[in-house]
Amino acid sequence: MSSQPKLPYHYSRGRMLPLTRPFQIPAISKLAAPSISPLLHRSFAQPFSTSTTSRCASSSSEGDATPATESADHANSSRKGSLKSGLYLVATPIGNLEDITLRALRILKSADVILSEDTRHSWKLLQHYNIDTPLLSYHKFNESQREMTTLSRLRNGQAVALISDAGTPVISDPGLELVKLCTRENIAVIPIPGPSALVTALSTCGLPTNEFTFVGFLPKHAGSRRSRLLNAANQTVTQIFFVPPHKLLQFLTETSLIFGESRLCVIAREMTKLHEEFWRGTLGEAVMVFSSGQPKGEITLLIEGRADSPAKAPSEDELEYELRDLISKGHSISTSVKIVAEGTAAKRKDVYALALRLFAKPDETEESSNS
Repeated sequence: MSSQPKLPYHYSRGRMLPLTRPFQIPAISKLAAPSISPLLHRSFAQPFSTSTTSRCASSSSEGDATPATESADHANSSRKGSLKSGLYLVATPIGNLEDITLRALRILKSADVILSEDTRHSWKLLQHYNIDTPLLSYHKFNESQREMTTLSRLRNGQAVALISDAGTPVISDPGLELVKLCTRENIAVIPIPGPSALVTALSTCGLPTNEFTFVGFLPKHAGSRRSRLLNAANQTVTQIFFVPPHKLLQFLTETSLIFGESRLCVIAREMTKLHEEFWRGTLGEAVMVFSSGQPKGEITLLIEGRADSPAKAPSEDELEYELRDLISKGHSISTSVKIVAEGTAAKRKDVYALALRLFAKPDETEESSNS
């Protein structure tokens, strides 16, 4: 009997054949999440071969009914002669660089130009996959100018890809006006679906998913923000917000006051990354937990819908806290009353009476009662 160790087998045409050398598991990319199986991880750093590109094209949704060479993505218009002219909305990873589709890579490689909100951030993704397509900035400071030059490119038959810093473009990111302009001129707008923080958080939150409202980022103005939160608090479906980490505690404090401390919430942070976290509890508990320090990474926050009765008016102590906070920041009594009344279910006259009792000078109180 041989003392050599047994080698693993593989199957070929129904027969089990021994491998000629031990099978080695490929190394995992440093960018891969810890839960990614080594056997599923493959690097796409090498450019696609012609046959690979052809297979990708034939499997795309718009090319199912035609041969790969006649796919709707394919027309001799782009710089590499593989894409038809149009605006391609390409979803990119929200954290883990492996979460990008083969089709997205092909579009990014073949487009004439790529528009990105932050070119420094997007360059890392393109470099990782050896994509040399020209990259141009497209953000709120150059939005109008870039839209005009992009329309000119599209009219001349070019293929333009639009990506965001992470996830699906146009969702709480620049691009809506460009899409509108394209549709008005009958320029093709082609979605290349993929990662989305909204859907990723919703699917894992454990809150009802049959109906939901995506609120996105809240306004900076206190009155507008409170008004938006009051409207959301009265909805019976799951509410989804994007929250910058430095504003998390402020958000939790305001929602705890308006939604109620007992309302369930889920805080999804660093999704698909190494330190991915899903925190679950009530809004009141969240305030206590996150008061100790500011978390890192972009946050998607979900709050359960209203179960039965509409949002209740806050207590007098809660109103006093809000009024004192606003007045300490330099707001006048009348402005503070307006903001609190608009942002809560409290009646304005009740808030005003409380404010006069707390902050008005004696002569002002008498004057108010005599008027």
